[in-house]
Amino acid sequence: MNLTRNLPLVADQSALLFIDVQNFCAHRQGAEFEGLSDEQFDQKYGYFFGQLNDGVIKNMQQIQTACRQAKIEVMYTTIESLTKDGRDRSLDYKITGFNVPKGSWDGQTIDQLQPDEDEITLHKSSSSVFVSTHIDYILRNLGVKQLVLVGILTDQCVESAVRDACDLGYLVTLITDACTTYTADRHTNSLNTIKGYCRQLTTAELLAELN
Repeated sequence: MNLTRNLPLVADQSALLFIDVQNFCAHRQGAEFEGLSDEQFDQKYGYFFGQLNDGVIKNMQQIQTACRQAKIEVMYTTIESLTKDGRDRSLDYKITGFNVPKGSWDGQTIDQLQPDEDEITLHKSSSSVFVSTHIDYILRNLGVKQLVLVGILTDQCVESAVRDACDLGYLVTLITDACTTYTADRHTNSLNTIKGYCRQLTTAELLAELN
């Protein structure tokens, strides 16, 4: 028996997951950028927001539309604590200083990718959605075996989700131009590092497969 991860999606066994494309870290007014002058913001996050605004968000929108049309489950995860003071979040997030309070604007998906009323959003308080939510239980209840991942940051929460999904037995497809991080080198290095864990396609290749 020849096993491979390079299999086309089976719609009723697949789900699309948006990782952390939320106001906190993908909107100029997000709390992660609070207190930064425009000059400081451009210096530290100019590349990242340039990627988001020049193509990544558009690619995400195309993928969202195509997956909805194909009847593929569309899901979202955002960083958000279960409490307002964040006492439940991971030690790593406490050390980093991340706290997106329960029910806050920062915890919402950006306007360009708003979930439909019957699409699932899971709020996580650690890097990997598989650690701090019950996504594995939900995916198995939905009959999902193949997972398409897009989002931010490529080399942090996206990469964590790729590895954990693989280890839990899902076939993972990562869309290389529908995720990004703070530098081109970090993005490329992450993609190269996790090639052994997932099938990697561009947005155009995924759309062609779905059509």
